[in-house]
Amino acid sequence: MTPLEVIRRKRDGMALSPDEIALFIRALSRDELSEGQIAAFAMAVFLRGMNEAETVALTLAMRDSGTVLSFANAGRPICDKHSTGGVGDNVSLMLAPMMAACGLSVPMISGRGLGHTGGTLDKLESIPGYNIAPDSERFHRLVDEVGCAIIGQTADLAPADKRLYAVRDVTATVESVPLITASILSKKLAAGLGSLVLDVKLGNGAFMTDVSEARALAKSLVAVANGAGTKTSALLTDMNEPLADAAGNAVELRNCIAFLKGEKRGTRLEAVTVALGAEMLLNAGVEKDHGRAEQLCRDTIASGRACDVFARMVHGLGGPVDLVERVDDYLPKAAIELPVLAQDSGFLSHIATRDIGMAVIDLGGGRRRATDQIDHSVGFSGFLPLGTAVNKGDALAMVHARDEQSAEKAKETIIASYVVSIEAPQPRPVVLERL
Repeated sequence: MTPLEVIRRKRDGMALSPDEIALFIRALSRDELSEGQIAAFAMAVFLRGMNEAETVALTLAMRDSGTVLSFANAGRPICDKHSTGGVGDNVSLMLAPMMAACGLSVPMISGRGLGHTGGTLDKLESIPGYNIAPDSERFHRLVDEVGCAIIGQTADLAPADKRLYAVRDVTATVESVPLITASILSKKLAAGLGSLVLDVKLGNGAFMTDVSEARALAKSLVAVANGAGTKTSALLTDMNEPLADAAGNAVELRNCIAFLKGEKRGTRLEAVTVALGAEMLLNAGVEKDHGRAEQLCRDTIASGRACDVFARMVHGLGGPVDLVERVDDYLPKAAIELPVLAQDSGFLSHIATRDIGMAVIDLGGGRRRATDQIDHSVGFSGFLPLGTAVNKGDALAMVHARDEQSAEKAKETIIASYVVSIEAPQPRPVVLERL
């Protein structure tokens, strides 16, 4: 069997065996395939699909194309969470220390911003000295001693995915559920997880806007991860408005620290973070009762334990030891702060969430090209949630910008993004389904 034969069989709609898939991924990892062959394989999968067994085999082959981490000495369940991305989604920053405070170990491999969605690593790099690429010894020590560490993907974790994704990105084959599934899970499972929780976003600020598409992706991710031996569940969550009341990098770090200090109780952000935390505790076998699991999550905030873990993680990765106490002394602050005022009175009934994410990029808080430099200080804060009653002239949000021209442009984007109606909209649950 050769890679050419693997391509031909998938092109003709045949199911590939684990050995055939492993052969192709090995050849890809060894740089034995041309760009054309990789593109042909991706297109064949895009058009013909893969069954669950094939997708499990592809995920495992990509996982095993590089180093698979082990935290056997941690003495605690090893778990993680992955989000498909949204605007103002800074859940990872709070969830990892919350779970560590509950007795789990969370070796969280995170990414940068993708499209209109923000990236956890970009947010963490707002912190002076924070090292997103520590050596293996430091990473393992932090996970063992602190309970969590949030870092970036290293070159030796699922390297096959990096090359395959680069080809998919330029051949219109990104939107393939089997390829998306294998791409996400190969990197996560390379962290040596015992369990995983997935947050699949749905709405006008997510990559998936259709509920059937989001559900199909969630089902695929859950089935394949479990088929690969990692206990996994997923939540479908609403992304029809920014999840946090901030969008940007340093502004979301400030939001994170406020959350850990107990200042964001009763918000949609708390609801999603607690729901995901409860799932992690249930999947890890630490707790069997869902209500009790949620209360354990909230207790880590009320007691200050999660905040303490976050501070220790930041310092352990090179950040300031007193970041939590002296946030404004360390995090960058934009030169211009401009309030966005409501143009009418009524109820906030809709917001074009994707436009908010793109406006962060326009301000300089995200990348259009991989080489772009990020301004970590810019973004938005103080978003009012949908359903809020406002009077004309009330502040809807605050723009953080480097100059007045970009601030004015961002203000107009926010004004155009909000719809103010006479009647209050029907409230929507933030957690839509569990799979």
